[in-house]
Amino acid sequence: MINKVINNVQEALEGVEDGMTFMLGGFGLCGIPENSIAELVRRKVKNLTCISNNAGVDDFGLGLLLHQRQIKKMISSYVGENDEFERQMLSGELEVELIPQGTLAERCRAAGAGIPAFFTPAGYGTEVAEGKETREFDGKMYVLEKAFKPDFAFVKAWKGDTAGNLIFKGTARNFNPMMAMAGKITVAEVEELVPAGELDPNQIHVPGIFVQRIFEGKDYEKRIEQRTVRPKN
Repeated sequence: MINKVINNVQEALEGVEDGMTFMLGGFGLCGIPENSIAELVRRKVKNLTCISNNAGVDDFGLGLLLHQRQIKKMISSYVGENDEFERQMLSGELEVELIPQGTLAERCRAAGAGIPAFFTPAGYGTEVAEGKETREFDGKMYVLEKAFKPDFAFVKAWKGDTAGNLIFKGTARNFNPMMAMAGKITVAEVEELVPAGELDPNQIHVPGIFVQRIFEGKDYEKRIEQRTVRPKN
């Protein structure tokens, strides 16, 4: 069985260059590849196109790359928690492609499944469909959407083994699994790395064949995006 383990995040990001397209897993601040993002900030790579459901918050997650002006284009479905993202978008400093969330997910999944494009009704008749092929099926109009072509996919899993098999936990399953299958090179950072054979095969969400590099991350903060508490009685 092939051992996919690399020593650290520095080795994990070998081959990363300016101008590349990256997928970054997570939902809000849940399940984001914190170690990989920190290393991208340290390396100061720039002119990046980032595909992610959202862009973190101002001082965490992809917000760190935005503050350093390392991202040229964001492809996302939600921008509501990042003031810097909003400011750069409205000022024209940042190119933004807003996509319906289901379409974003399917463009990720299609990339991993080898499907070059698909038709969806989402966005027909809106700005989302401008410049795209449309077609009628059974009396309903659909928009042609193309699969993504990321150079790297960075994901974070709860557990992984040395062969690259991954298990995600809770909300982290929203985008991480499909992105893990879509990258030309997929880098998985995990909270716990175990020997091959220790994970229950029935619990694995992404088979190791999709993962090229895996390492055990450290110093995870696991921030809460919006903390809500009940008022005192």
